[in-house]
Amino acid sequence: MALPVVVVDSESTDDSAAFAQECKFKVLTIRVADFNHGRTRQWATDQLAPGTDIVIFLTHDAIVESDASISCLLEGLSDPSVGAAYGRQLPHADTGPIGAHARLYNYPGHSEVRSQQDIPRLGIKAAFLSNSFAAYRISALRAVGGFPDNYIFGEDTVVAVRMLRAGYKVAYCADATVRHSHDYSVAEEFMRYFDIGVLHTQADELVQLPSPNREGARFALSEIRYLMRNAPHLLPGSLVRTAAKYSGYKVGRLHKHLSVATCRRLSMTKGYWSRAAGK
Repeated sequence: MALPVVVVDSESTDDSAAFAQECKFKVLTIRVADFNHGRTRQWATDQLAPGTDIVIFLTHDAIVESDASISCLLEGLSDPSVGAAYGRQLPHADTGPIGAHARLYNYPGHSEVRSQQDIPRLGIKAAFLSNSFAAYRISALRAVGGFPDNYIFGEDTVVAVRMLRAGYKVAYCADATVRHSHDYSVAEEFMRYFDIGVLHTQADELVQLPSPNREGARFALSEIRYLMRNAPHLLPGSLVRTAAKYSGYKVGRLHKHLSVATCRRLSMTKGYWSRAAGK
C-alpha cells in the first residue's frame, strides 16, 4: 500500500515543488521567513488526515538507501510503548573522513530501544534522535505537547527527552538506512555548536540530563582514534575543529549577552535570528 506523501516546500527554486506535484504528492508551501524546525513540522503534522497514526519525517538532503528502509523504520514502532523511531544515517560516498566518522559514531550498526531507565547511563545520548529520518506515533507526540515552536532547532531531541520522561521509549533502527552527511568547515562547526549552546539555554530538559560535556569528550576521542587509523594527516585540523566546537558551544550558552545581529553572524540557523529581530 502506497503511503501518502506530503512535501513542505519553503520557496525552493529548483522545480522540486513542481516535480512533487507531478508525482501526485501533496505540496504545502511556506515562506522561508516562516520556517521554524519545530513549528513547521508540527504544522505539517496537523495537516495530515484525521485518524493518521504515524508520521515519518525525511529531510530534502537525506537519500533513502534501501527499499526496505521505510518498513524497517515502521517496525520500530510495532511496540506500542515506543513513541518515536529513527533510522541509520550513512555517509555519502564522497564524504571526507571527519564527516564520515560523525555518522559512524552517532549511527552504529546495531539497533536498540532506549527508555527512561537508560538516562543515568547514557545521559543526553539516551535522547538522541534525528528528524532527518524519523517516525513518530502521533498520539505520543501529542501527549508530550508536540514539537516545540520557540527553539532554534533540536525539536527532535527535545521531544525525545519529553517522551522518555513520560514513559515512552525511543527506538533506533539500524536497518532503516539513508545517506545523509555533511563536510563542515571549521567556521561551520563553530556555528553549528553555537546553535547547540543556544538550544541548551532554551531547553532546560536537555541540560538537566547527566553531563552533556562528557558526551562531547567521548566524541572527540573517538574522532582522534578514527583519524589515526584512516587519515592521520587530518589530526591537527581535528584539534582545531574540537576547539571551534567547544568555543562555539560556550559562546552560544552566553548568547543572551550578545546582540541579535551578532548572534545571526555566529549562527548556522540565521533565519531564526532574522525572525527574532523582527519581533
